[in-house]
Amino acid sequence: MTLLWPDIERNDRQPEGGRTGDMVWISGGTFRIGSNDHYPEEAPVHRVTVDGFWIDRMPVTNRQFKRFVKATRHKTLAEIPPDPRQYPGALPHMLYAGSLVFVPPPPPVDLRDWSQWWTFMKGADWRHPYGPKSNIKGLDDYPVVHVSDALAYAKWAGKDIPTEAEWEFAARGGLDGAEFAWGTEFTPGGAHMANTWQGEFPRQNLNVDGYERTSPVTAFAPNGYGVHDMIGNVWEWTADWYSTKHEVDAPKACCIPQNPRGGCEEASYDPCLPNIRIPRKVLKGGSHLCAPNYCRRYRPAARHAEPIDTSTSHVGFRCVKRTPTAE
Repeated sequence: MTLLWPDIERNDRQPEGGRTGDMVWISGGTFRIGSNDHYPEEAPVHRVTVDGFWIDRMPVTNRQFKRFVKATRHKTLAEIPPDPRQYPGALPHMLYAGSLVFVPPPPPVDLRDWSQWWTFMKGADWRHPYGPKSNIKGLDDYPVVHVSDALAYAKWAGKDIPTEAEWEFAARGGLDGAEFAWGTEFTPGGAHMANTWQGEFPRQNLNVDGYERTSPVTAFAPNGYGVHDMIGNVWEWTADWYSTKHEVDAPKACCIPQNPRGGCEEASYDPCLPNIRIPRKVLKGGSHLCAPNYCRRYRPAARHAEPIDTSTSHVGFRCVKRTPTAE
């Protein structure tokens, strides 16, 4: 049963106006992070407190990322061949610059084998989101993808990457405990509130929401805090190392964690790949590939582990600023 906790305890005051440029002020408070009703890594629900912060009103777009690259000549990890020392046993001819691209497979499909629809494609990067023959012409207002080193952009912009707690607090839009960022129904009144997958993933996309892949960052209505695209469209990086479960709830109100920072780097390694020591961080929000029959992660509580060297065609990011004012 989903419970709503509308009276979130605030711990600081919203600045006058609540917006500065493309950022929105989120007043801090205590809320219930996680879910006990879905995937095990989301549990247990427990209370945490976050201080107030500014957050980007929308994910970083191709237009914004182009400005960054023009100013800094930055190369993303997808544009640089991997270091062979980090991938023991890999054949030299397999170590090339590229990124993971979603390619719908022909039926039948084993949903336990994600390699059937993900292809590590040479030449795929933020400029070429679907492979070397694609481009981002006309996609200035779409979220930038294939960027695993999001912190480089954030530092250049004088910002940071949100913690998992900050991100989830902002995504909930003031609806503490609600299953979705907009309430208790996935499609209230039949309306699609985010860019997700309709149909049988991964072979059938009905595109009822109007989008085959990613969508412009303001295509769907903002949440209660005025923030767009926290759910669906693209997964978003957080600053926290991944852990398989949340901490348990504090026994007393005085012990509620304040501005928590997730697990430790050492515990984030993938136990299924003991020879590859690449730490993983938490992704939040789900993407346009999340579907009822495969990945019900189009919710604020949802979380996913992503190696810090891995970029894909459905992962983006946004930034935060923790100072009292934003530029």
